[in-house]
Amino acid sequence: MRALSLHITGVVQGVGFRPFVYTLARERGLAGWVRNSSEGVFALVQGDPDAVHGFADAVRALAPPMAVIESIVAEEVEPAPLTGFEIVASEEVAGAMTLVSPDIATCPACVAELTDPADRRFRYPFINCTNCGPRFTIIDDVPYDRPSTAMAAFEMCPSCAAEYASPADRRFHAQPDACFACGPRLYLEPSPDPARPARVPARVRWDEPAARAPRPDRDVEAERSRSDAVIETACELLRSGAVLAIKGLGGFHLACDATDEAAVSRLRERKHRWGKPLAVMVPDLASARELCDLSAEEEESLAGTVRPIVLARRTPGAGALAPSVAGGLPELGLMLPYTPLHHLLLAGAGRPLVMTSGNLSDEPIATENAEAMARLASIADAFLLHDRPIRSRYDDSVVRQASFGPAPVRRARGYAPHPVTLPFSSDIHLLAVGPEQKNTFTLVRGSHAFVSQHIGDLENAQTLEHFEDTLELYRRLFRVRPALVAHDLHPEYLSTKYAQTLGLPMVGVQHHHAHIAGVAAEHGITEPVVGIAFDGTGFGSDGHIWGGEVLVATLERFDRVAHLAEVPLPGGAAAIRRPARMAVGTLLGADPALLEHPGAAPLLGRLAEGEEALLRRMVERGVNSPPTSSMGRLFDAVAALSGVRDDALYEGQAAIELEAIQDPAASGAYEFTLRGEAPTLVDQRPVLEAVLADLASGVPPGVVAARFHRAVAACIVVLGKTFAARAGTRHVALAGGVFLNRSVLEASWRGLTDAGLVPLTHRLLPVSDGSVSFGQAVVAWARRHEV
Repeated sequence: MRALSLHITGVVQGVGFRPFVYTLARERGLAGWVRNSSEGVFALVQGDPDAVHGFADAVRALAPPMAVIESIVAEEVEPAPLTGFEIVASEEVAGAMTLVSPDIATCPACVAELTDPADRRFRYPFINCTNCGPRFTIIDDVPYDRPSTAMAAFEMCPSCAAEYASPADRRFHAQPDACFACGPRLYLEPSPDPARPARVPARVRWDEPAARAPRPDRDVEAERSRSDAVIETACELLRSGAVLAIKGLGGFHLACDATDEAAVSRLRERKHRWGKPLAVMVPDLASARELCDLSAEEEESLAGTVRPIVLARRTPGAGALAPSVAGGLPELGLMLPYTPLHHLLLAGAGRPLVMTSGNLSDEPIATENAEAMARLASIADAFLLHDRPIRSRYDDSVVRQASFGPAPVRRARGYAPHPVTLPFSSDIHLLAVGPEQKNTFTLVRGSHAFVSQHIGDLENAQTLEHFEDTLELYRRLFRVRPALVAHDLHPEYLSTKYAQTLGLPMVGVQHHHAHIAGVAAEHGITEPVVGIAFDGTGFGSDGHIWGGEVLVATLERFDRVAHLAEVPLPGGAAAIRRPARMAVGTLLGADPALLEHPGAAPLLGRLAEGEEALLRRMVERGVNSPPTSSMGRLFDAVAALSGVRDDALYEGQAAIELEAIQDPAASGAYEFTLRGEAPTLVDQRPVLEAVLADLASGVPPGVVAARFHRAVAACIVVLGKTFAARAGTRHVALAGGVFLNRSVLEASWRGLTDAGLVPLTHRLLPVSDGSVSFGQAVVAWARRHEV
């Protein structure tokens, strides 16, 4: 007789791990037990030595598909009198931590049951099992057991309870298990706004007595009939052009018929989302292929267990989407259904649906029913609700496939809260509060960096409340008590001001150093790297607005070895919102004579009366015209000079549209020059002169755009080669929002690789500001002994 004690850590709760260990032990004829703990999963197996031998290896090799095993500690123990194998009660260990699974898209087995008339869960909108369904969005605390989730209020009916207790069942210890008789249910409400009188039958509303039938012994057929009526009414509204607010896993979507231009325009107008592309949900890969030219990697992302929004190239002339869904952009944000309700709605509507965040622009998404009906009443004609509470607010994740692998754009549902592994084990707990734009926070415990889901732009009280609520949840679940807080250098950011309220030692981290340190740490690199951080805005160590930076950096320190030559930002944020203003400031900053160039005449002709004179005076007198080295603002300036975009309706619009109009058949490229040292200046004047000359001679904007993009990529390669040689490294880290530009990223990646260098960028986190908190945490750890 041999006995073995096992301690397994990683994502091992909420993924069917205890049932898996139970089944594996039973198959080998072993006695013992398995249990959840706030430290992970513990097990004891005892029996024939041959059966016990290799058990730990089998656990690692055969683990459930959604499990992520970080470690297995196996220890020989003395055999004890044991009979049988069982799942025993969970154990809470004070201060201990275990990982928590993100939500998982509905698995094929559950989809098959959802569409099988013979199954008792036929068309049940909340079907799930140990392999799929809500996880992080329903959890209150660990260990992950039903009483510690939003499902605690739903008493299981006898059938569900039998499945839950049966080792042979796919729902063995599935915490969200439910059915029509005992689980969450749908209902539909008209908008409380009298201007939107959607017709909703009484039978499908919450006020209907049948909607409040006691649990867990509802009549299944009556419930199915009522649920189907809710879904059919919702689909009728969508087909008629209505806008619906739909409660999902981590919050509400706003949905409409993606083929109906009037419906899409209404949604945009009501939501105040002008211009920015909208995501589209389609029922399956075949439908997705009709709209986009998909690679194998993009199809894998679309149909996998996360099901993010995938940015894919549109097939020209394919599909019947409303023109204003994505405008003239060459990419479309596509996703497939990831909840049972999505599957039912897409089948019932019979057309692709716009699925965008359930909020007014710049606010966090709504999560609870009353909140949604109050905040979204002016947008939605009706509300498709359910009665399962949401414990954590989550947007959809957004990814793009690059030639070298995945390039996350927004990290949220399906990815967070899975930690990023650090190249060190921290001896203290840390908090990094992140930047203002695209905020996330990061908590560090040991070798784990828990980077939060996308919080949003931290510019108002609602988003700050979301930040604080989510931070409290992460601190509670992962047992983190920060002893140090990292923050941006900008004194007016809400995140910086929040850090000041905590009474903890503080480490201020420069924005672009955080970008570069984060890339290096994600790749496990602690020695110096050359970092190229190109973005729109970052508060510099000198108080100027940086954004075209070349750093030689370690995790602890950086040297600013080069940057884009500074130009004035006339009006500050007003120049960001109006690229035409940025173009004037850029020309004045590079050489005032450029404003007299014939190529600038079209831009000047589009300015408002007196605007040019006002901008000249502001720049000449230094009035509200802070200097900036931002590469993102140079993209804005070239877009405005080319006639692409004078006023931006959303962040990055001018640069996105400039990338979109590139003529792939164009030849030639502009060229930046480098001058001086310590730091070297990247001079954009030759580029501006060439742009103006081309425009004056009638060169099409698509050619100008292509030549400009090639110039930026070539400049990145030259900078990488120059400063990598001086620093004695081959690693060149690329970070910042400019690298969301597919053309720049791909061309610079190829050029650096061809030069024998090793380009690095984020693979697990967004390359833009969504990763800054991670970099802040890394730098703060490296400098922790200074405070």
